Amino acid sequence: MAPDMTSTADHLRNTLDGRWRDVKNEMRIRLADEVFRPHYTPNTVIARAKVVEQMRIMAAAGGADDDFKKEHGGTGDIGAAITRLEMLAMSDLSLMVKAGVQWGLFGGAVENLGTERHHEAYVKKIINLELRGCFAMTETGHGSDVQSLETTATYDAETQEFVIDSATPTARKDYIGGAAETATMAAVFAQLITTEDGKPVNHGVHCFLVPIRDGDANDLPGVATSDNHYKGGLPGVDNGRIVFDHVRVPRDNLLNKYGDVAADGTYSSPIENPNRRFFTMLGTLVRGRITVGGSAGAAARVALDIATRYALQRRQFSAPDEEAEVLIMDYLLHQRRLFPLIARSYALQFAQNELVAKCHDLQTAEAPDAEEQRELESRAAGLKAANTWHASRAIQEAREACGGAGYMAENRLIALRADTECSLPSRVTTTSSPSWWPRNC
Repeated sequence: MAPDMTSTADHLRNTLDGRWRDVKNEMRIRLADEVFRPHYTPNTVIARAKVVEQMRIMAAAGGADDDFKKEHGGTGDIGAAITRLEMLAMSDLSLMVKAGVQWGLFGGAVENLGTERHHEAYVKKIINLELRGCFAMTETGHGSDVQSLETTATYDAETQEFVIDSATPTARKDYIGGAAETATMAAVFAQLITTEDGKPVNHGVHCFLVPIRDGDANDLPGVATSDNHYKGGLPGVDNGRIVFDHVRVPRDNLLNKYGDVAADGTYSSPIENPNRRFFTMLGTLVRGRITVGGSAGAAARVALDIATRYALQRRQFSAPDEEAEVLIMDYLLHQRRLFPLIARSYALQFAQNELVAKCHDLQTAEAPDAEEQRELESRAAGLKAANTWHASRAIQEAREACGGAGYMAENRLIALRADTECSLPSRVTTTSSPSWWPRNC
């Protein structure tokens, strides 16, 4: 038998990488390319242009194929898709967010909430970036409380169109990634209203495809976009606001897998209970929550790796009876500072691997079990909170453990801290909708 030449470190990394270790190794090679090497600049123009270039390279190389089903032009490898996004966090969290919005949230809404007419018209264009989209859920007045969104989509039976309207000042779509510059279409979550017996009837929140810009990047009639400009982190993400003033879209622009409106205005749904329908729709987008948590965990591991390598080189104070100064990692206090966080990172990554595998198995099954789907959503919510809390603490400890060097932009720690703080969800808890929706979308 040939000797096993694999090192202990390789065995450990393969175990930590889990089921999609080959995807992670492939991404490590790709991210080593100069165009993907970690960088940091607070200049939003430069950072946004860099991310757009990286997205184009990814699309040309098939980097988004795993996100979509084979029958729609992809490969359908859900676990690989989530893993690729997690790995992007090791390069640039702005890139992870932009890719997650385009292919995970916007593309995921079209594929999972739409039907054949939407798949044929849009999915391939989303994969190759011919159609650039944004995920217009969060509003000025409603973030986590999705069920109470104020944007309306009122059906006009005479023209067979939906009228999309920001009915109140707080109905403005706010902090939407892609809305400031790049997106030409928005997946807009709004209250679907029809008329029955001459009276308006609200059927709850549904998703609509609404064009927002023309080919020359000008706002379309009735659409007003604006830029959130400089933020405390994620400079490569063009967060913006959208206001709709009675914008008309065809009836076919309703993503109608779970709720449809006939030409005459009759509403129908395969799920009769409005609450169950609402949570079923949101449940199909669980990958976004899994990805945000996994990316936070990846950012924490990068920070701890940087701090550990620094501690194995930096020396401070002489030891008794020795000429050389002591490595700061040899101080027990420094070990107690970093080692428990490293151990927690391992534990959280093993949990993340299991969650990704469960998501892949459920979303590629012909008939996924409803109870297992609910369990997946609960675990995704809990692990996302654990990962993001851990990232906040670990990155801060890593920065402090590097002393003054931790403040230098080239050492990445201040960017990791700023980007994770900017991309973590609001922790405001509501009773009508979960609090774990990403607020960077």
